[in-house]
Amino acid sequence: MFLTITTTGTPERPATDLGYLLHKHPDKAQAFSTSYGTAHVLYPEAETGRCTAALLLEVDAVALVRRGKGKGRGGAPDAALAQYVNDRPYAASSLLAVALSSVFSSAMKGVCNARPELPGQARPLRVEVPALPARGGPDLVRKLFEPLGWTVTAAPVPLDTQFPDWGDSRYVSLVLESDALTLAEALRHLYVLLPVLDDAKHYWVAPDEVDKLLRVGEGWLPAHPEQRLITSRYLSRRWSLTRQATERLELVRLAETDDSEVEEIDNAVEAETETEEKPTPLAVQRREAIVTALRQSGSARVLDLGCGQGQLVQTLLKDPAFTEIVGVDVSMRALTIASRRLKLDRMGERQASRVRLFQGSLAYTDVRLKGYDAAVLSEVVEHLDLPRLPALEYAVFGSARPRTVLVTTPNVEYNVRWESLPAGHVRHGDHRFEWTRAEFRAWAEAVAERHGYGVGFVAVGPDDPEVGPPTQMAVFTMTSPKEAKAA
Repeated sequence: MFLTITTTGTPERPATDLGYLLHKHPDKAQAFSTSYGTAHVLYPEAETGRCTAALLLEVDAVALVRRGKGKGRGGAPDAALAQYVNDRPYAASSLLAVALSSVFSSAMKGVCNARPELPGQARPLRVEVPALPARGGPDLVRKLFEPLGWTVTAAPVPLDTQFPDWGDSRYVSLVLESDALTLAEALRHLYVLLPVLDDAKHYWVAPDEVDKLLRVGEGWLPAHPEQRLITSRYLSRRWSLTRQATERLELVRLAETDDSEVEEIDNAVEAETETEEKPTPLAVQRREAIVTALRQSGSARVLDLGCGQGQLVQTLLKDPAFTEIVGVDVSMRALTIASRRLKLDRMGERQASRVRLFQGSLAYTDVRLKGYDAAVLSEVVEHLDLPRLPALEYAVFGSARPRTVLVTTPNVEYNVRWESLPAGHVRHGDHRFEWTRAEFRAWAEAVAERHGYGVGFVAVGPDDPEVGPPTQMAVFTMTSPKEAKAA
């Protein structure tokens, strides 16, 4: 069995980051023992512009039969020869899925201690599986992968190239391509859907397989149009397990629709003990501070400038007070992820009329940004080179001129409180600078004076008496028309 994962990159984001994500060094060929053979990981190419990781699984057919004890394909008592002569060593199946989860377990969980910012980044991905059993043919392959954001090429493999009249086999040569997925998402898709397409498993499906399916399918399986087929095949058509999984997936879907937690819906029995309350993440506190400031300003039509993956847009959509929300970002990849996060393709007509996403650069004036009540630049300015800030300043404050502008940015003085952040380092690899409270205040007050705004400052997160809050927010409010004209 053979599978390759390819990504491309730039000098700023080299393709060889794939080695960090997979926790396998590109300069090494490594072997890992499994219950049914040996898995090999190697890199046919590893350059800044392009990197490919290959997983080769050598299956021990004898060990497969002995451990299976007659179960699974080729294990029927009346098919003794088929136990040893079958497609298991060559065609992608549950054997390859288990090897993926074993060899790339950290990558599948989205964990990278050496470079913690990498797992959350979408990147160009190309997955190739030369021989994939597909019970349902190329059409089913497309139905399973395309809703997840993949471009699918599933070419049928002929039974015999010398005898084309024999037709095609049940195998396809699969190529998946996407620019909008993380590596962890890609691996989880493969882990579930490879055995689903094969419609067989090499091991007995126990009740804990339901938990495994829900864990790996989190975020994509509840809303998948082929959810029932995936669940049934993954659980080897065991009716009781399929029903259990379907009921739990329905709870997840209802919770997402109602914007609540599963426990809030499935609350027939109260928890016996209360768990310790977890601290609210800084990103959540930042969004809450932004929403509070927008409500206080009376804004209804809001721009999220540099919207990224759409977290703030998603939060604003939950509040009917915001009648129009526009997300703007220079990255089409980020906008694609935001669209998937918001489920724009499945959103109701009334809700969809409240939100728009479009590409734009904040370094240039844009007539589409004019006429809004408020604009938000949340953790945006620090990603620009300092010489480009005047262009952003004019595009937002001089040209678009919303009544209210909110700007949040890290407070560099608070960095000493991050135990995991080395001294002298910024919080994100793409930050071009990070301001002290005095520097941020001086910049904000100068901008306000130049463009006819008043400005106030809000602490976001715990306000440390010595170094201040982790995030600082400036709230710009347009002054009277006369003062604004004079400015």
